[in-house]
Amino acid sequence: MSQQAANGVPCRGKVLTLDNMNPNVRRVEYAVRGAIVQRAGQLEKELKEGVKKPFTEVIKANIGDAHAMGQKPISFLRQVLALCSYPELLEDNKFPEDAKQRARRILEACGGHSIGAYSASQGIECVRQDVARYIEKRDGGIPSNPDNIYLSTGASDAIVTMLKLLVCGEGRDRTGVMISIPQYPLYSAALADLGAVQISYYLDEDKCWSLDVAELKRAIDAARQHCNPRVLCIINPGNPTGQVQSRQCIEDVIQFAKEEHLFLMADEVYQDNVYAEGCKFHSFKKVLFEMGPAYSSTVEMASFHSTSKCYMGECGFRGGYMEVINMDPEVKAQLTKLVSVRLCPPVPGQALLDLVVNPPQPDEPSYNTFMKERTAVLADLAEKARLTEQIFNEVPGITCNPVQGAMYTFPRIALPQKAINKAKEEGQVPDMFYCMRLLEEEGICLVPGSGFGQREGTFHFRMTILPPTEKLKIVLQKISDFHVRFTQEFS
Repeated sequence: MSQQAANGVPCRGKVLTLDNMNPNVRRVEYAVRGAIVQRAGQLEKELKEGVKKPFTEVIKANIGDAHAMGQKPISFLRQVLALCSYPELLEDNKFPEDAKQRARRILEACGGHSIGAYSASQGIECVRQDVARYIEKRDGGIPSNPDNIYLSTGASDAIVTMLKLLVCGEGRDRTGVMISIPQYPLYSAALADLGAVQISYYLDEDKCWSLDVAELKRAIDAARQHCNPRVLCIINPGNPTGQVQSRQCIEDVIQFAKEEHLFLMADEVYQDNVYAEGCKFHSFKKVLFEMGPAYSSTVEMASFHSTSKCYMGECGFRGGYMEVINMDPEVKAQLTKLVSVRLCPPVPGQALLDLVVNPPQPDEPSYNTFMKERTAVLADLAEKARLTEQIFNEVPGITCNPVQGAMYTFPRIALPQKAINKAKEEGQVPDMFYCMRLLEEEGICLVPGSGFGQREGTFHFRMTILPPTEKLKIVLQKISDFHVRFTQEFS
């Protein structure tokens, strides 16, 4: 209903309102940057304005952002990126010769010899060749074709692009996508946005968050009543759960995907983050090919990697890649068309990815420093993984599985019934109520388990193990003290 404005021009309501906007977008939730993180931001502002709090800083342990948590960038990566960004530095003798060689090679592959130019939509060709060589080496010589490599804006962008291709149908024919619970909220958010059907399969917390094919079978059989299951997503090493899948488990999953005629999506962005004794990263592609042609020539798969995690932690550069296997050539042409709509992934991110897949070699001047820095970062994370598990398991009411890999822990918390009732009174999920209280009292920002999914009647939180060791010890101690206090208050 239009109302008369003061100057006689009718003033209508807004064209775009909550009621008439895209309903799929309204359904999207992304816990890692949700309400609790917004409150953390407000608290930081209040501290700056001199408002008295029971803490002096807000510690954001909610997101896997290594550099924000104080991790130092790897020198070689930043040297080459500096040279690429400001080529005049190539005349400067402070930079090692191998860094200059890399920068020259990358610049020669760029339009006008500048990383400010667009690249090919699929990514710079020499970078894709380096990615293919890296995959071949990682997988013990199994061939990789640069033409199957798509560079992307972090792994997230490639994952969403792949889901876009896979989702179709209406009603009971709508595409169903299997995702692990607990899951990384990118998946549930993307599925909501695309109007796909989420099929949840639960990881087994009692067996260190392992994946059981019987559970996959249960989930897919139930889902077939209301959708058309076509995709199986796997995160290995796990986020938020930190587990590393055994080779046998990966083989079982591939066999399941073949039998059920599913497209496999393997999110392997934490492949260098493996800490636990007896655990090893096996790529889905390597296992697929080792299972023989009956599998390697039929199972359709996309695998993903990124510059944001591992020892690099270069989240802000948004570098990543996807490799597609056994994709129908006509669909591949459509994929290439789809990525070309966005012109190209960020070129500095592509340059950075090139250095990750083609690091300094033993005969190059930067090798020793690079290896020293890389080893130190990973050793530090392994120590923090051990420390986190140990300290949490000393607290009555907190149970924490070993952090075998990745950079998170997902401990289970026992909440008193009174706290659960109080949360309901305030219209909050119990673990959100718990995390909000922790934030207000201790200045520590975690993500409630409900943001990732969890079995009915269980409560968790996700925390990164990224803070510097001394700060991490303080964080773990504060959470432990808070848990005891919270439990007493509501007992």
